[in-house]
Order: sequence, then C-alpha cells, then structure tokens
Amino acid sequence: MTDQPMSDAPLVALRGIWKVFESVTVLRGVDFDIYPGQVHALLGGNGSGKSTMVKIISGAYQPTAGTIEIGGVPTVLSTPSEAHAHGIYMVPQEPHIFPNLTVMENLTTGLQGDAAEIARRARDIAHDIGLNADFAAPGGELSIANQQLVEIVRGLLRNAKVLILDEPTSSLTRREVASLATQMHNLKSRGIGLLFISHRLNEVLELTDHIKVLRDGGFVLTAPASELTTDMLVEAMLPAGFTPPAATADRQIRRDGEAAVLSVAGLCSQVFRDVSFEVFPGEVVGISGVVGSGRTELAEAIYGIDTDATGAVTIAGVAAPRRTPQICQELGLAYVPEDRHAHGIFLALPCAQTISSSVLSLGRSRFMSEAREVAMAARFVERLRIKLASPLQVARTLSGGNQQKIVLAKTLAPEPRVIILDEPTRGIDARARQDVYRIIRELTADGVGVVVISSEVGEIAEVSDRIMVMKRGRLTELPAGVKGIEQISAATFDANGGVSA
Repeated sequence: MTDQPMSDAPLVALRGIWKVFESVTVLRGVDFDIYPGQVHALLGGNGSGKSTMVKIISGAYQPTAGTIEIGGVPTVLSTPSEAHAHGIYMVPQEPHIFPNLTVMENLTTGLQGDAAEIARRARDIAHDIGLNADFAAPGGELSIANQQLVEIVRGLLRNAKVLILDEPTSSLTRREVASLATQMHNLKSRGIGLLFISHRLNEVLELTDHIKVLRDGGFVLTAPASELTTDMLVEAMLPAGFTPPAATADRQIRRDGEAAVLSVAGLCSQVFRDVSFEVFPGEVVGISGVVGSGRTELAEAIYGIDTDATGAVTIAGVAAPRRTPQICQELGLAYVPEDRHAHGIFLALPCAQTISSSVLSLGRSRFMSEAREVAMAARFVERLRIKLASPLQVARTLSGGNQQKIVLAKTLAPEPRVIILDEPTRGIDARARQDVYRIIRELTADGVGVVVISSEVGEIAEVSDRIMVMKRGRLTELPAGVKGIEQISAATFDANGGVSA
C-alpha cells in the first residue's frame, strides 16, 4: 500500500492527549493524526493505553487533558453519537448483536431514509465482504465470524469519514480477510481514513500504510509499514527488559498405563460426523480448522451445550452420556469459549466475582465472604500476571488480554482435570499470548490435559504435542512429528490457496 495520504490536512488530530483513571495515568500527552486515503495502524500491548485512545477518538471516553481536532477545528466528543455525527465510526472487537432482531434489522437499526434503498445497500456491501447470511433470520443465530462482518457492514453503511476497525480479522477466514482488504482499498480511494487495530502483525504490515506503537501510554515507534518487520513491531510492544521464554522442546508424553482424561467416540452433530479422539494427562492436543469447519461446535457438543449431539464422551474415566456444562465441570472438564464477553466474564462486576463464580456454581462453597473471594482472586492475579489495580476492579475496565486471563482464572479455580480452550489468544498481544502459553505448560506439568482450538496455524504448531485438523466436519490426526506450519496449513486449507470449511 502507498504511504501517501490524499491531503496534508488530517481528518482527525489528537493533540497532547492525557487520560488518568483514579490516579492511574494511561495516556501521556500523545499526538495522533488520521489522514484521508490512508490506513493507520495502532499497535500496543495489553495495558499500553491503546483501547483508551480508541475510546477517546470514538467518543466513549473524554480526555483528562489535550484536544481533539476534526477538520482542523477543536471538537468535544462527549458521546459515540457525537462521534458518529462527525463521521467517526467504531467497529468493535467484540460484536454487539441484537439476538432477537433479524440480521437486516441489526444492520440498519438507527439509519434514516428510504428503507428499501438502505436494505439494498446493506445487501450489496454484505455481498462484497462475504457476509453470507439469511437476512430475515435472528441475529443471535449468526456465527462469531458473521457477527464481526455485520459490525463491519454497519460501519460501511454509515458513510464514515473515519472508520476504526478494532481487530476486524480476528474471526475471519483468509478469503474474508482478502475481501476486507479490497473494501479497505475502495474506502481509501474515496478519501476515508482508516484506523486499523490488530495483533496479527503480518496482516498489519500487509494492510496498512503507517504504523504507530504505544507502550506505557506513549508512542515508542512511528514509521511507514514498508520500513518495518514483525520482529521490530514485537520488540517495540514488549516492555523494556522483557525476555521472551525460550522455545519449548518437543516433549514425549508418556501414555503407557495411563487412562485418558478425555475420551470422545463416534460423536456426531449436524455440523460434524464420527469424531473420535483421546486426551491424556499432561499433553496438549491442538485442533486446527478454519471458521465454520465445526471445531467450536465440537467443543460445545463435548461440553454439553449442544444437547442433540450423539456419541460417547468419557471424562476422567467416568462416562457422561447426558451432559450439561455443570455435569462436565463436576467431572473435571472445563471449557473456555471463543466469545469471552458473551460466555466467559461478568463485565459489569468486580473481577473477583467472575473468578469465584465457577467454584460457587459447583456448590463447593454456598457462600463466600468478600475477603475470601478477594484472597482467591489475588492468588490467580499473581499466578497469571493479571494487570489490575485490585481484584475488586470492574472487569470491563481491563484490557482484552487481562480479561482473557480473568476467564482463565475462573476456569482454573475448580482445579479441572482437562480443559478445552477455544481461540485462547484471540485479540491479545504478544506478551499476554506468551503468558497464556506459559499457563498451558504449567497445567500440563501438573498432569492436566489441554485441548487448544485455534484458527492460527502458528499457534497450533507452537503449543501442541499432537495435532488434529477439522475440515468439512471431519477430524483427522496428523502423523507424529508433523509440526511444520506449511504442513499444518496444507492439511487445514485447500491446496489451491482458498479456504474450505
């Protein structure tokens, strides 16, 4: 992509922006410009101030000090609605879907004008970016990938001058990412300024023109994307003095005489067929697969969310023919879902309450004092390196990576025997990702069996002891020793480079 904007005058300019929360300084006098016809990348580790800065641009937060200029004019954005009125639209990382409204109603709610014309435009844009859905069906039936695409269509429908894309590719297939890239190019050609936020650094380098990296509330790197590499970006985002852990050597998992902690035999649903595999104590089984391949549906069937699935599941030696999430938890199986906001965390409550909820739900403690609850949470805060002011901090105020760690803490509190992690590092930064990998290895060292489901082939290659691929509803185990990204990709994606579910 070219690095040259269409104009020397920025659409939006931040000048000397500071943001302080309860004596904690999050942004330290930052300047930032968004120019027409240019894709600007904003990167930063969890807790760097990136999310706060985006919320200031989109009107959700107001700066403690500094000014926002729109078209060169100092402007106060008191609400997201005011930001919309000034041509700024935020596409959030976690989709906001009205489950009981139709897909079309989800796309067009709040728009004024001829309903038929708006619906036509919505269908055209949806078609262009690969949103294949029944527009008359309830929004709650959409997959997480299609929910993300609905958010993108909403922004494109509103003719934003500045479009903020927060992790827009986190749940998209390669074909959908390519389609989004085409849309971004078309938007650039119309003079729209794009702010692109992603932890997929290769995509950042490919899709953006200019990159700025935040660390500890200030910019530490500003350069054209063409002059940077992924190694340079990772180095800029990591805290000063941080040393990544050494690569884990291939491990030989001893299974002689050991019983599987999870056994699945002949499991079938409307999405997948005849799935069988075992997980042994202390090993990581990686399941690779594109969005729509059936991998999340498999996890939900094992965990008892899909009650219509048929087949046999045994947890820690106990057959579980009729499963519910509570029964699975009691037998020692835990599940961390892909959509942490909808199913993993109480955003409006203190973090300690999310962490303690899994213990309380099993009836191990009918009542828990706040002091005990805080003490339990504090142990996990230290163990998982969760960055927060106190265990009583409200969960929605945390960064995405720290929210994911809170979900992991809740999962680990009942001391499970086997854990299924669905996209455990989606939307989190390089350091938080390494923390998640460290936690996985600590669990296996304690004899816990771990299943990691991920659409990122590199992640599967890095963490897994055995690798399986879900494609077209079938699960296939790769031969022992196959750990190369190219080999896993070849098994996951069609040979012609397209993506197949």
